[in-house]
Amino acid sequence: MAGVEEDAGMNEVQRRLMFDDECILVDEQDNVVGHESKYTCHLMEKIESLNLLHRAFSVFLFNSKHELLLQQRSATKVTFPLVWTNTCCSHPLYRESELIQENFLGVRNAAQRKLLDELGIPAEDVPVDQFTPLGRMLYKAPSDGKWGEHELDYLLFIVREVKVLPNPEEVADIKYVSREQLQELIRQADAGEGGVKLSPWFRLVVDNFLMGWWEHLEKGTLEQAVDMETIHKLK
Repeated sequence: MAGVEEDAGMNEVQRRLMFDDECILVDEQDNVVGHESKYTCHLMEKIESLNLLHRAFSVFLFNSKHELLLQQRSATKVTFPLVWTNTCCSHPLYRESELIQENFLGVRNAAQRKLLDELGIPAEDVPVDQFTPLGRMLYKAPSDGKWGEHELDYLLFIVREVKVLPNPEEVADIKYVSREQLQELIRQADAGEGGVKLSPWFRLVVDNFLMGWWEHLEKGTLEQAVDMETIHKLK
């Protein structure tokens, strides 16, 4: 397994995920062009030299009070450890159930799977037909000198009361926040207070979409915000 020796610092769980999970490679129009290991897809050298772009999703889960569930990524994560981000961020895998294009079912299936893996949220608490895909964005973000992201990211909203039992291999902390509390968290991150850091993809969503979508959610007009035709190229 090439690369394992130089990445001996990875714990067993992260190593398994990096080498066993096969991400879906896409072009900038979101057409599937192949597959590659999560490890290779997140090496900045490969991202830059081969222009590797993979499909991803970001879940924004709200409770009945319209508070957003945030997670802090675990210290053992290979990319962006200990940053705060939206509820769940991961990748549909190159498998039949997660390649289904119709009604974005493959991405919904992947979101349901990872909410269980990362946060212990049972599948019955997050039925796939309850996810609302709102939009897609394409972005690139280095994590450190070696790792980074180059993703075509599906942005999914869901409103459910759920049971949460975070997996410590994936998640260091969780909290529900109101819009005002999120604004304060952003202020802390911008000011460098308390070591608060936000993931780059979450910050892109916050800066470009989230507050307007959140307002639609509270007004019951979320369907008006849906735009799955446009792929927003963001930096």
